[in-house]
Amino acid sequence: MIIISEQYGYRNPRSIENIESFATALKKQSYNKSIQRGDNRAYCYNILHTSDEINPYLFETSYFVGVDWVIENELPIYVYPKLDKNDSEVNYIKMLFDILKEPENYNHLDQLCEIYFEKPSIVIEQKQDLLTPLLLIQYINILKKIVQKGLKKSYYPVTKNLNAKVKGKILINETIKKNHFNNKMLYSYCQYSEFGINSIENKVLKKALLFSIAAMQNIRGIDIAPLNGLVNYIQPAFINVENEVNVADLRSIKPNKLYKEYEQALKFAKHILKRYGYNISSANSAVINTPPFWIDMSKLFELYVFSKLKERFTNHKEVTYHKTFNFLEPDFIIKTNNSEIKMVVDAKYKPQYKDGKISVVDIRQISGYARLKKVYDFLNFEDDKIIDCLVIYSNQNANRKDFKGDNFKLEDEKEYNRFFKIGIELPIKKL
Repeated sequence: MIIISEQYGYRNPRSIENIESFATALKKQSYNKSIQRGDNRAYCYNILHTSDEINPYLFETSYFVGVDWVIENELPIYVYPKLDKNDSEVNYIKMLFDILKEPENYNHLDQLCEIYFEKPSIVIEQKQDLLTPLLLIQYINILKKIVQKGLKKSYYPVTKNLNAKVKGKILINETIKKNHFNNKMLYSYCQYSEFGINSIENKVLKKALLFSIAAMQNIRGIDIAPLNGLVNYIQPAFINVENEVNVADLRSIKPNKLYKEYEQALKFAKHILKRYGYNISSANSAVINTPPFWIDMSKLFELYVFSKLKERFTNHKEVTYHKTFNFLEPDFIIKTNNSEIKMVVDAKYKPQYKDGKISVVDIRQISGYARLKKVYDFLNFEDDKIIDCLVIYSNQNANRKDFKGDNFKLEDEKEYNRFFKIGIELPIKKL
């Protein structure tokens, strides 16, 4: 397996050690992986074959971490989250906990993770498992929202072997085979509907919850105390829900607009059950068979920044996330109720900005947002004035973990009028 960090050789591909171990499998070819993001494709990694005999392959990774096949069933690659220092890496789990404190972020979890269940599984060690904690945290937090509202009640089919009475529809085949052939002439298998919480949807949610609890016991390197607290809050709501269920039965279920969280929760539940092959014993393995997957760290950073901005600007609609103007979507627009601050804001997961200027490409992108007439209308801004632009970037030397109080001091990009940047530290964990 090729093991490499995110942003390795970014915009400047480099060689890696022990390339001779993979040279035969790579067969003097170039490889790459990209993911569709809107109208564009974002690359996860590039492996470039060169004519240099000493360094025949150059590697470049972007802002995605995960596990995938370079050559299916032959050579996998593992890209892990990393900072500039060699003794620490980004604590994406802590970031996710902070993200989910902001309720609006539950609506923006799409494209945070791409999972390829149709591809062959890859064997990794437990400590390399980036996917499971991500799925569990999102799932359990969504379940918390569902429990707070109350489990959905609905009509669901029940099949029982009744003695000397009939209810609903008699299942003739089952009654003859399982009762009459066994000389139980007074018993009848009947199918009827009941109203309550023991529905197919809730059964699937409970089954995935049990898998999640089993998997949590095997996670290393993160503090699972907050998860345990959430589980203790969630479990009592599912006491009267069975967990024996066929996930395929969900195909007949129609979404209910009154229970929007159910659609998200069932999506994650199916991911978790597929993740372990519907076998709960595999949740406790030290060696894991994982489907190929990619986690978008730039998207994670964007959601993290949103949660921090919402902590600073707490009033209703002071921070707008990904509003569309003429088919363009600025990351954020800040418009305080007293109109003291009006600006277009973009989150850039680019630690290199701490040492240098913002790239011209990014400046053009954000300035373009700030010149849209619809943005002027949205901010109630006069046409002859310039809208402020702000880049928020990751910087472990920023001495700033949020934007509360005096922590929202902007750095002026002196070569550009009304253009600013500000760095924020990311949670880390020591290796």
